[in-house]
Amino acid sequence: MGAALRVTTVRRLLIIVVCLIVVCVPSAFCQAPQNAQAPQSDTFKFETKLNVVLVPVLVRDSHGNAVGTLKKEDFQVFDKDKLQTLTGFTIQKRAVAAGVEDAPKPDPITIPSVAPSPVVVPARVIVFLFDDLHLETSDLALTQKAATKMLAGSLNDNDVAAVLSTSGKTNSGLIRDRAKLAEAIMSLHEQRVFRPIGRNCPDVSYYQADLILNKNDQRAFDTAAQDAIVCANLDPRQRSTAEQMARSAAMQALSLGDQGTRVTLQTIKLVVKKMAALPGQHTLILVSPGFLSMTPEALTDKSEIMDMAAQANVTISALDARGLYVTMQDASDPASGSPQLVRAKSEYHASSMTANEDVMAELADGTGGTYFHNSNDLAGGFHKLTQAPEYLYLLEFTPQDVKQDGSYHRLKVKVTEDGLKLQARRGYFAPKGSKKKS
Repeated sequence: MGAALRVTTVRRLLIIVVCLIVVCVPSAFCQAPQNAQAPQSDTFKFETKLNVVLVPVLVRDSHGNAVGTLKKEDFQVFDKDKLQTLTGFTIQKRAVAAGVEDAPKPDPITIPSVAPSPVVVPARVIVFLFDDLHLETSDLALTQKAATKMLAGSLNDNDVAAVLSTSGKTNSGLIRDRAKLAEAIMSLHEQRVFRPIGRNCPDVSYYQADLILNKNDQRAFDTAAQDAIVCANLDPRQRSTAEQMARSAAMQALSLGDQGTRVTLQTIKLVVKKMAALPGQHTLILVSPGFLSMTPEALTDKSEIMDMAAQANVTISALDARGLYVTMQDASDPASGSPQLVRAKSEYHASSMTANEDVMAELADGTGGTYFHNSNDLAGGFHKLTQAPEYLYLLEFTPQDVKQDGSYHRLKVKVTEDGLKLQARRGYFAPKGSKKKS
């Protein structure tokens, strides 16, 4: 795929995603009844005060129950290890799904359609966003089975939900009809727009490509060059040819990976923006095998997503569609190369598999959601993610004595009371001397 074609593909996907988000928000849910509080306008525009950082914090006791009795003075927030003064403090109380676990669990395909009413405000709006740009067919099949099983037992009658995909190929719209939601889930297919087709020679992952091209890691480059010698059956004296192949493969992997991450994060951002215009409690469930976020643009997008979610009271939870996975590669193929090459490739594969979790975990931690991973009980994972915690604290501060140097600012939150477990935003990316924009 040429560079121009890839750029065109990205633009088209982003246009599709924008149309997807607009279509999936019916006007019935953008208009509140006369006796209800009016939601924000459908033309919601995200704005944040300059240099203000929002930090959602979920606090649980030793039994795992959400705690909602703490006060502003019970919290401390550190930005790059420097204590900050809290300028804002809010406790968000969320609706608890009632009767779902005890309700009968009929087959989701046979549930009759319940048309959404323009005069009934939904208690919860749940969006299932499937990352078909990164999902493999095998993982997707297991996820689809678990998701359709979950529908009947995890949604209340007055909830509305939507099934979307990051590619824009799937969009159920906001509905209460479980059968149509199930149909949308089963219509999902993996999209390999930003992934190589077949096996490349050499086989360079996005993670390894970043090491080679952005971090100038000589070992990673040598591993790719040695892999090229093996897979292309080159003479070891053809080192320059192998290096050219390695660099070309790294450039392709980096370009495809950057674009796949960009479209995925832009989609999440657009979904959060649109959910902010709706009444009810907002939950976004990201279903993905994970993906890497390594460019400054991706770090900025991630920070903006967490800011927008905090302002709009959107909880982002994530489910790792890989279930229990192994990080070691199969070295039984004699064409794999020397033991040293096999060991190096296995290390990069393992590091990539682990790093893929970071974005989903950080989005969940930073918005009061849950990250479900390292388990094959995907149906149970889906059910767990639809149950948002009852209380969430929103802390606000303006960074003091911290340089706005365009770097990642690591955050640390503490509470004065012992025996409590905290889940909080891990950090934010502050571009140099610029105001965050949506």
